[in-house]
Amino acid sequence: MRPAVSYALDMSGNGKKNFSCENLRVSVPHRLLVDALSIQISPGEMVAVLGQNGCGKSLTMHTLAGLRSSESASIRLNGRNLATARRQDIARRLALLPQHVDDIFPATVLDTAMIGRHPHIGRLSWESDRDFAIANAALEAVGLADLADRDVLTLSGGERRRLAIAQVLTQDPDVYLLDEPTNHLDPQHQLDALQLFRDKADAGAIVIASLHDVNLAVRYANRCLLLYGDGRWELGITDDILDARRLSELYATPMEAVSWRSLNLFVASGNVPA
Repeated sequence: MRPAVSYALDMSGNGKKNFSCENLRVSVPHRLLVDALSIQISPGEMVAVLGQNGCGKSLTMHTLAGLRSSESASIRLNGRNLATARRQDIARRLALLPQHVDDIFPATVLDTAMIGRHPHIGRLSWESDRDFAIANAALEAVGLADLADRDVLTLSGGERRRLAIAQVLTQDPDVYLLDEPTNHLDPQHQLDALQLFRDKADAGAIVIASLHDVNLAVRYANRCLLLYGDGRWELGITDDILDARRLSELYATPMEAVSWRSLNLFVASGNVPA
């Protein structure tokens, strides 16, 4: 069962760890995707971002990470505006897992995981035993410890995705921005990966994850951010905001609720014959 989390709005950041944005606008030529997004996310929360392909989920994640112009928006991490912070300082506190990761050069699995430690290592310093211990623990968490000496170019798509997850775990930030973290993963590894980040949130981190599977959001997220792709958005507690009516509009296909254990899950009925 998802833990209860306080959602009191405090945009000042006076000594309180939080991640927030005000008046965030995401657009592409001739199309407004997200308009005036204003949210605050507190430690202990896992927020799922849901919506159709092309609704702006990835662009929103990159904008929140400070990698894309946020126009007139204010994005704050622990009270500090990302626009005025050094990238290395941001990287110590915020990690982005992109939807796709390309491996251009050969490297070992361990060396690739160690990239997550770079923001924490001085320009003229070497990796410490602690850095290696963190990276090895991350590989163990995703089930890749036995492959630490393998070349990343020999990994399967699912193994490479788990390595990308290990890399952001190695970064050990306050905020995890995860763009489709379950890409290429089989069902068990999807559950394992999201449980890892659920555990991170329970330990005090902030997790924001864009997902295609609404039922994974039901199982793991405290709140859900719905992006409709036309500027509209809704944010609410998972059990309250996810219903067949909203999801049918969100995905532009009929959705039906089904009861499973103590949860309401959702099935896209579409035009499939009964």
